[in-house]
Amino acid sequence: MSNRAVDAIVLVGGQGTRLRPLTLSAPKPMLPTAGVPFLTHLLSRIKAVGVDHVILGTSYQPTVFSDYFGDGASLGLELEYVVEEEPLGTGGAIGNVRHLLRGDTTLIFNGDVLSGCDLEAMLNRHATTGADVTLHLTKVEDPRAFGCVPTDGDGRVVAFLEKDPNPVTDQINAGTYVFRRAVVDSIPSGRPVSVERETFPQLLASGALVSAYVDSTYWRDLGKPGDFAAGSADLVRGIAPSAALAGRTGEYLVLPGATVSPSAVLSGGTTIGAGCVVEAGAIVHGSVLFDRARIGAAGSVTDSLIGCDATIGERTVLADVVIGDRADIGADVELRYGARVWPDAVLADASVRFSADA
Repeated sequence: MSNRAVDAIVLVGGQGTRLRPLTLSAPKPMLPTAGVPFLTHLLSRIKAVGVDHVILGTSYQPTVFSDYFGDGASLGLELEYVVEEEPLGTGGAIGNVRHLLRGDTTLIFNGDVLSGCDLEAMLNRHATTGADVTLHLTKVEDPRAFGCVPTDGDGRVVAFLEKDPNPVTDQINAGTYVFRRAVVDSIPSGRPVSVERETFPQLLASGALVSAYVDSTYWRDLGKPGDFAAGSADLVRGIAPSAALAGRTGEYLVLPGATVSPSAVLSGGTTIGAGCVVEAGAIVHGSVLFDRARIGAAGSVTDSLIGCDATIGERTVLADVVIGDRADIGADVELRYGARVWPDAVLADASVRFSADA
């Protein structure tokens, strides 16, 4: 299968503020999920559909991407990079890389979405309908937190609606698009542009064909800590799709160089990073331990993200929290309910209970 006439753009310029403090040291798409940077999973899916030319629209810490992926040859891709000097919005970021496009069809991805969308089927729908833009729409149980995208009986998009307590449809914008080159070229240069609030509504107003590819496959925005931990866990367990993890699914993933006590219990799609230590009697569920983190004896970590070189003391309980790189959490501490501990912070023994503002 080959789609050599198709380019791909991945928008990875965001600062990942909702995932701080972990994104203070690396962009969100480069944080480890199931043992590799999240972006690796998306790039593997792009490669699997036969698209070889990928442009990364970067801004925040751009060299982290190029230092890790280089020219993309290790993934069988040709990667190019464009650095956005000032925030341009989703539409502006797309227009900012137009000079590197080669064909008339461009797959575009938000770089923080984990999706099971059938990209080949989406490209086929785009081609057969002759659409100017095709949007991936996913159905969600509660669309009130999202903008809704209603369609007519032929699958044409008819409106883009802001968040509404009484949504007219359960279909939401899932962050994957196919653009004709002419649409990319029409995006204004040199200023911020939102595809949701400007580009798409203007296309509808002009009579352009905006088509929908609608499904109910796996979909998760990894912007929040809980979703990031859950997305990584779903990758480990094989619930979320990734060509980068073929044959490596299970209740946990332990990377080379990690040491896990035989009496420790790992479950729920947990990832134990390289060089980590999990001591006797510790319980780690649905969490991501970044490289060289240490969990003390009888510690309990649930649905949490533990930064590189962080130390968690004996009998300490963490649930739904984010611990920054190199933080030192003492024994018998208890942190829950979205608490975040910044890099290099030190919390003494038993000094904190049930905090959401550490």
